[in-house]
Amino acid sequence: MDIRIIVAAHKTYWMPRDPVYLPLQVGAAGKESLGFQSDATGDNISRYNPYYCELTGLYWAWKNLSCDVVGLCHYRRYFGHKTLSHNLEKKKNAIFHKEDYEALLQEFDVIVPEKRHYYIESVRSQYEHAHHKRDLDLVEQIISQKYPAYKAAFETVMDRRSLYLWNMFVMDKKRFDAYCTWLFDILFLLEPSVNLKDYSSYEARVFGFLAERLWNVWLEKQQLQKVEVPVVFLERIDWPRKIRDFLERKFIGKIVKRDH
Repeated sequence: MDIRIIVAAHKTYWMPRDPVYLPLQVGAAGKESLGFQSDATGDNISRYNPYYCELTGLYWAWKNLSCDVVGLCHYRRYFGHKTLSHNLEKKKNAIFHKEDYEALLQEFDVIVPEKRHYYIESVRSQYEHAHHKRDLDLVEQIISQKYPAYKAAFETVMDRRSLYLWNMFVMDKKRFDAYCTWLFDILFLLEPSVNLKDYSSYEARVFGFLAERLWNVWLEKQQLQKVEVPVVFLERIDWPRKIRDFLERKFIGKIVKRDH
């Protein structure tokens, strides 16, 4: 099974040695090379990385990779075996290898990270508190007009209190191509209606944020056999800060700038 898991990175960082992983410098256009594969080669949208985040790597993989299976993870986040250790080497050892992916793909259509649960609000209200409500409304309009078969799935996802985040997944290239065709059509239709010059650098990552929700919508409609697996975070998570940010967005309406 020819598997390529792209590792989206924008700075020099440790990378797994397993050849299944393809370190990809996202937003590489006009930047000094990190020594990784550049997303500014071939058919690409690398220069739009400040707005599309890791999606510039997703687009590059869609247009330029030829393989059986495609996945996306991040330089700090990988699919792997559950570990509670804070030891960096133990975390690295928990990251999946090719045989782990092959075993799961024998049984399931798509590998996804464990869901993030919001508990006290819906996916829709969480987005509206953290980002610009108008952008989500415009996406809903585009789906209603161009992809009405996805309208029910959109509403179902928006009413939920959990979400697959980070645009991370692994699935066969045929489904990957179908997903990217759908996703980028929606985002490119939306783009002219978003006035990015009025957005902060955090808010400007709007297309990456929206894609996280759209990925869940596409999955809901496709009804694929999914398997949720742990995400190995190579850096420690500041949970008190995350909880504080979440509550501020919920009850104060504050948009918090943070790493994503």
